[in-house]
Amino acid sequence: MNFDEIIDRRGTHSDKWDSMQANYGVSPEDGIAMWVADMDFRPPACVTGALRRLTDHGIYGYYGDDRGYRAAIQWWMAERHGWQIDPASILTAHGLVNGTAICVDSFTAPGDAVVLFTPVYHAFARVIRAAGRELRECPLVNNAGRYEMDFDACDALMTGTEKMLILCSPHNPGGRVWTRAELEGVAEFARRHDLILVSDEIHHDLIMPGHRHIPMAEIEGIADRLVMMTATTKTFNIAGAHLGNVIVPDAGLRARVSARMMALGLSPNAFGLFMAEAAYSPEGAAWVDALCLYLDGNRRLFEAGMSAIPGVRAMPLEATYLTWIDFSGTGMTEDEVTRRVQGKARIVANHGPSFGTGGASFLRFNIATPRARVAEALERLQAAFADLQ
Repeated sequence: MNFDEIIDRRGTHSDKWDSMQANYGVSPEDGIAMWVADMDFRPPACVTGALRRLTDHGIYGYYGDDRGYRAAIQWWMAERHGWQIDPASILTAHGLVNGTAICVDSFTAPGDAVVLFTPVYHAFARVIRAAGRELRECPLVNNAGRYEMDFDACDALMTGTEKMLILCSPHNPGGRVWTRAELEGVAEFARRHDLILVSDEIHHDLIMPGHRHIPMAEIEGIADRLVMMTATTKTFNIAGAHLGNVIVPDAGLRARVSARMMALGLSPNAFGLFMAEAAYSPEGAAWVDALCLYLDGNRRLFEAGMSAIPGVRAMPLEATYLTWIDFSGTGMTEDEVTRRVQGKARIVANHGPSFGTGGASFLRFNIATPRARVAEALERLQAAFADLQ
């Protein structure tokens, strides 16, 4: 594994690199893509080997007998997270945005409200609104650069129309690893307001040293209203496989999700199943361990470099490879910050307001790229704000 290798992704139909110009006016010829949440690293050799065996065989038919795939998921969750799961509880979606949409469709009706702790991953709100549901934002509290939940304030926002809560754990974009006490608070909040709790844990393998992710399934008294969502796609940089695990412990809830998936004619992508089974292995685990150490080095470099710019503050990253940078201390407008980052530095990052209430003044930067590129991005950004030095 060589995370320092610069791999040119331009001209490969990469959304992250080949859509920069159309979306942000920054050419991939001189720009740096730090927005879309995939990595500029090759996946582990075990994943590539699984695809090679498939292409060598040369027949790409329907996938059958998924016992090995389910066993690999069981092994990974037990080995990496101490979470014992029933293989019968595993449903497969076309990625977790699709999984979110299926849950919204299964457990809510048009006009119902879905709760989000914002700012949060922007696709949630997009799916909720597109389905004709109401979005209920519960703003997180930014306590000295660390997001916390205020359940009393959230209680006051509830109207009785809420049917579902989507939790992002670990949190994207803030990078928080929620504590057991916080997760217990979320579970109690869901019970108090009779909400189905969908816990999107797609980043659960990408944890910085010194932190431990706790699966929501470990919290007592929540299994009867819980949907767990996990995936190999973020962990192993295989997002194009469009595959996600929708794990529903309660048989009644699982039947409702299964019925909607059947009604929509959904079935898994065979290529993704082969890749996922290969990834959830000891070889894949060793690769993830090395990846997390490398990302931690990128994190330390980027946080220190950005925080050296007067008025700029990096929220300490506990998980994910997505750093959340606050520019409010510069006193600049959002347009001025954007002009400097995109216009001067030629860097594309996600704009904070797209993550909902609380996102203003922030940009989200993807640091899952070779360290030399992170260093170059820092040089450009520091130069773009040089007048503040």
